Amino acid sequence: MRTGGQLVVDCLEANGVKRIYSVPGESYLAVLDALHDSAIENIVCRQEGGAAMMADCEGRLTGKPGICFVTRGPGATNASAGFHIASQDSNPLILFVGQVARGNLEREAFQEVDYRAFLGTMAKWVVQIEDAARVPELVTRAFAVATSGRPGPVVVVLPEDMLTDEVEAPQPLPFVPVETRPGQPEMERLVELLGAAERPFLVLGGTRWTEDAVKQVCAGISRWRLPVGCSFRRQTLCDQMHECYAGDIGIGANPKLAAYIKKSDLVILVGCRFGEMPSADYTLLKSPYPDQKLVHIFPDPEELGRVYRPTLAINASNTAFAEAFAETAPEAAPRWANRTEELHQSYLGWSTPPTDGTGAVKMGPVMSWLEENLPEDVIIANGAGNFATWMHRFHRYRRFNGQAAPTSGSMGYGVPAGVAAKGIFPEREVVVWAGDGDFLMNGQEFATAVQYGRPVIVVILNNGIYGTIRMHQERDYPGRVSGTTLQNPDFAALARAYGGHGETVATTEEFAPAYERARASGIPAIIEVKLDPEAITPTRTLSQIRNRE
Repeated sequence: MRTGGQLVVDCLEANGVKRIYSVPGESYLAVLDALHDSAIENIVCRQEGGAAMMADCEGRLTGKPGICFVTRGPGATNASAGFHIASQDSNPLILFVGQVARGNLEREAFQEVDYRAFLGTMAKWVVQIEDAARVPELVTRAFAVATSGRPGPVVVVLPEDMLTDEVEAPQPLPFVPVETRPGQPEMERLVELLGAAERPFLVLGGTRWTEDAVKQVCAGISRWRLPVGCSFRRQTLCDQMHECYAGDIGIGANPKLAAYIKKSDLVILVGCRFGEMPSADYTLLKSPYPDQKLVHIFPDPEELGRVYRPTLAINASNTAFAEAFAETAPEAAPRWANRTEELHQSYLGWSTPPTDGTGAVKMGPVMSWLEENLPEDVIIANGAGNFATWMHRFHRYRRFNGQAAPTSGSMGYGVPAGVAAKGIFPEREVVVWAGDGDFLMNGQEFATAVQYGRPVIVVILNNGIYGTIRMHQERDYPGRVSGTTLQNPDFAALARAYGGHGETVATTEEFAPAYERARASGIPAIIEVKLDPEAITPTRTLSQIRNRE
């Protein structure tokens, strides 16, 4: 006989879960008790949104569902921020939520929520387990749903009295991953379209990638001399010093690259949906009928033809397609090889930091120093805001799984993602790149980094404003500042108060030694960079935007 709580943990163990992220609650005490005797590590977080973001990062970097446990009501509503990221970013996540006792349902009992209504539009599946004997069946199904087709989040609702029921149940078995392979006719048609093209372009994006698959698809790209770009915040899918790499496609893309894509006669999307951000509001590829011939490769057939009408649709997982594509080759030297080299050289120029800037801290030289001193396998975690532009444009990602950033544009992601990334890859350096407003949305998870001994280095660009919104405000309502000014704590002192290492940088020259001291400390660290609010983008100041210069 096993309790429902014990069966939940049995299922996690059977499916290879190494760690979970949680904020404890009385609604799932039976699971917490079962975890006491399990080898699964329970990372106790400070807020459910941070816990869900850590679980999202786990799914993002491993391809296996990140596991998050939260209590009912306010626990679940807090967690919805991370749940939304997993939904829009197509990352596998299973959110286990405590629920009121079954006999109290439909009475609006204490903290009762209808999770199908609340999270149903973001979830791939929401299930409430009423019978403890069905825990092995339904939890294992949750793993399969979260990882199949287009990956995404699943909700498993656990009534608290169900978790204490003792039942006979089968031994849980692991879920079986499904790979959808491209057919030979589809691959032959792809080779035919490439053979007829003059200005092709290939875009890598999405999830369900492995390091081997990235190597295979890049081998095929090299053989075809195909210009390749990475979709918004998927830059880790190609070594950006690869001879065919042309740049990232999304917010603030290289204008030369954007112009090339618009004039292409064949665009190949591999693994990505190419939504609003990477498509520049559906201008690089028009929806629903692109000007270019379009080949769309995606693991979920429901996405093929949903936004764009492709010339050729291939229903295949990224790993299976990469294997097939690596075996193709052109019959003759590609006609576009010179254009590929031109695009790569344009990328190198675009991604070279400026030598000057506005204010006492000039971010161009700071980025140059980081590029010279960060290891090739560094992991960069960030949230959203204008601060991210510096890393997004000027850091050249070299290794697989080097980026943990939300394509959904959610602020507050960097710190929890960095904590999770350091636990998954303790041997790799992890840098959290944050803004002041961004950091304080989930900065309390710095305490989690200290508690579990995960020495992330958090760089906070503090300009005292919500920078992106101020930029738009000055553009659309010049001089009428409203709701975008911030008053911040001493972030270095805050780091020390948590038990970490703190540094304050007020000039360009102070950054390098501050970073070296943070790295040498061996504990979680915060480097506060006092940034002039005028330095709102690498090319334009706030005053220039306000005055429409």
